[in-house]
Amino acid sequence: MRSSNTFGIQFVIRLPKQQKNDQATVFARITVNGRRCEISLKKKVNPQNWDEAKGKARGTKDETRKLNEHIERVRTLIADGYHELVQQKKVITVDAVKSLFLGADDNEITLIKLGEYHNTEMKDKLAEGTMKNYYTTQKYIAKFLKEKYHRNDISLAELNYKFILDFETFLSKHQPKDHQKPLHNNGIMKHIERLCKMVNMAVTMDWIVKDPFAKYKQHFDKVERFYLTKEELSAIENKKFSIERLQTVKDLFLFSCYTGLAYIDTMNLTAGNIVKGIDGNDWLITSRQKTDTDVRIPLLPQAEELIKKYHNHPKAVNYGTLFPVISNQKMNAYLKEIADLCNINKAITFHIARHTFATTVTLSNGVPIESVSKMLGHTTIRSTQVYAKVVEQKLSEDMQNLKKRMANQ
Repeated sequence: MRSSNTFGIQFVIRLPKQQKNDQATVFARITVNGRRCEISLKKKVNPQNWDEAKGKARGTKDETRKLNEHIERVRTLIADGYHELVQQKKVITVDAVKSLFLGADDNEITLIKLGEYHNTEMKDKLAEGTMKNYYTTQKYIAKFLKEKYHRNDISLAELNYKFILDFETFLSKHQPKDHQKPLHNNGIMKHIERLCKMVNMAVTMDWIVKDPFAKYKQHFDKVERFYLTKEELSAIENKKFSIERLQTVKDLFLFSCYTGLAYIDTMNLTAGNIVKGIDGNDWLITSRQKTDTDVRIPLLPQAEELIKKYHNHPKAVNYGTLFPVISNQKMNAYLKEIADLCNINKAITFHIARHTFATTVTLSNGVPIESVSKMLGHTTIRSTQVYAKVVEQKLSEDMQNLKKRMANQ
C-alpha cells in the first residue's frame, strides 16, 4: 500500500552570523508532511565549494570526497528510519524521523524542556509574580500542543512563523475554565512575549538554528490608564468606615495614592525604609521588587500621617512591616466595596492608586514628568508618559498662564 505521507531530505549549509568569511556548517533538512527540522552534521565546508542545487561539496580533494560520502550515509540512514516507521505503521512526524536517526536522544532540547530550563535559570532572577506568569504561559503551550498536534512536546527545530500564528489563534479562541473572561489581545500578546523570550534564550544557547520570531510583530492595543480624579480621591479620603478591614484597605490605598508605590512594595515596607532626605525631611527609600529599581520619594503629609497611624498596629508589628499585610486579592475585593460605598463608578484596584499618584497628585499639580518618573521607579520617560495622563484641566491652566505671559510681553 502506498504511503500518503510526503518525505524529503535536503542538505544545506549555515554560516555563523556576521562571519561571512568563516566555514559553514552542513545540516540535513528533513521534511515530513510539510513540516521540517534540521540536524547538524557537525561538518564544515567552504561556502564557495558548496553546490546548493545538488546539496553536496564541489571538488575532487580527498577531504571533499569524504564529506560527500558522509552526506550520503546520513541520507541513507534518515531514509531507512522513515521507511521503518512506515512499515511499522507508526505515526509519521518529522520529530519521529529525527529521533530515530539520533537514537532518541533524551538530551535533545524540546519546547517543554526549554520552559523547564528557563524556570530553573530565572527563578532567582525574576519576581515571584513574573515567574507565575511564565508558568501560566507554559500551561497554555502544553494545552496548545495537545489540541493542535496531539502531542506532549515538540522539537525546537519545528518552531516556525506558522507555529506562532497558530498559538496566537489558539489563545484567542480558548475558553478558560479557571476565570470568567477569555483572553483579550494584550493578554494574548503577553503570552506570546514570554514565549518569545524563552525562544530567544534557545537562540542564544545555539539550541535552535532559525529564530521563528524573526518576522513576527507583536501588536499591543493602547489601554486607557484609569485613575481617580481629585473629587473621587477626596470622596474616599472623607469616607469613614466602621468596618476595620475596609478602613485599613482604604488607608493602604491612599498611602499608595500619595507615594506611587505598587502593592508588593507597599507591603514590604519597614521602618528602615524611612530616612532623612537631603532636605532634612522624611523620605521613603526602597527598591521596586518588579524591576529592582531604586526609588526615593519625599513623603507628603498624608503619607506621613498614615505611617504614624499604623506605627504600633499589632499586625504590622507582628510582620515587622509599616502596615498590616493583606493579600492583593482581598485588597482588590475590598476596594470594590469601597468604590460602591463612595459612589465611584470605576473598577478600582490597588494599582489605580499608582496611576492616581502619577496623574492627579503629581503631574496635575505641576510636578515635572522627570521627577514623577524617578519617584515611580521608571527607567525611561516613555514609561511615565504611558503611565501618567495629564488631565485636561492642567493643560487648560498651562495655556491660560501662557496667554497671560504673552499678554504682558
